[in-house]
Amino acid sequence: MLKKKIVFLLGPTGVGKSAAAINLAKKINAGIVSCDSMQVYRKMNIITSKVTPAQAKEVKHYLLNIVDPGKEYNAAQYRRDALAACDKIFRQGKIPLFVGGTGLYYSAVVDGLFPAIPRDRRIRARLEKQAKEKGGSYLFRKLLRIDCDAAGRIHPHDTRRVIRALEVYLKTGRRISELQREREGLSKEYLVAALGLDLERNLLYRRIDERVDAMFERGLVCEVKKLLKDRLSLTARHSIGIPELKGYFAGRYDLQEARRLIKRNSRHYAKRQLTWFRNDGRVRWVEVGDKDSPEKVAARSYRALKSLGGEWKKRF
Repeated sequence: MLKKKIVFLLGPTGVGKSAAAINLAKKINAGIVSCDSMQVYRKMNIITSKVTPAQAKEVKHYLLNIVDPGKEYNAAQYRRDALAACDKIFRQGKIPLFVGGTGLYYSAVVDGLFPAIPRDRRIRARLEKQAKEKGGSYLFRKLLRIDCDAAGRIHPHDTRRVIRALEVYLKTGRRISELQREREGLSKEYLVAALGLDLERNLLYRRIDERVDAMFERGLVCEVKKLLKDRLSLTARHSIGIPELKGYFAGRYDLQEARRLIKRNSRHYAKRQLTWFRNDGRVRWVEVGDKDSPEKVAARSYRALKSLGGEWKKRF
């Protein structure tokens, strides 16, 4: 019996995934599933560069605008919702096309999640105290000694995830990377292909800068000001653009500096995304030219799928 197909179109922020995905979805008869940890939130349209209503009408999109910004949403919830979206798309006789740049969500769907390890308040409090007194870099160096594989996938400044990895080890005596390798993925049941869009670094950074400028023109400041009127979840409040504009609203610097910080932090985020996906040998990279249209990128991605051979060579 032929396995059902699932396709991922991945890559850094600003590379042009959304527009290319709409064109690719038409070629392979797909429904698009967002793979973005911030686009799940309502009212965060400009700051997360969501597709426009017109684009959303071209191809059905799933997992956009499903959570209020004040509510927490994690990888386990995403996996549950993503698999439910896949079932809906399969029932329509279509292929799920996941599109985004959140590596953790991609991994949660493809590889699954390891059994939940309950939080330990005492261990966590001790680690948080160490982070406060000695700095996050102290904990990261500790993680490097204990679990270099996990450290290689976590940004040194992501203290929250560093603490979680150390907490799991101190509580269970097992490295979190080992537990993650025991996860059961989708490959047994589905035929999974992951494509990554790759644009020359300096061109990508230029696109990111231009996109941030466009976000300001579309009303980013007003959108963030409205968001900050209510309590935001821990995840939502760390969306790039919110901390930087909070500094502007507080009078710590001017709007030009806030714009510069958003551009810089967006570039840094893109670099981390690329590192995550390049560390995954399953991702097949598709080159993107600076002047390539979304249609051209989609055509190149389609050929990349066909080149995988086997069932991928047959008609979609």
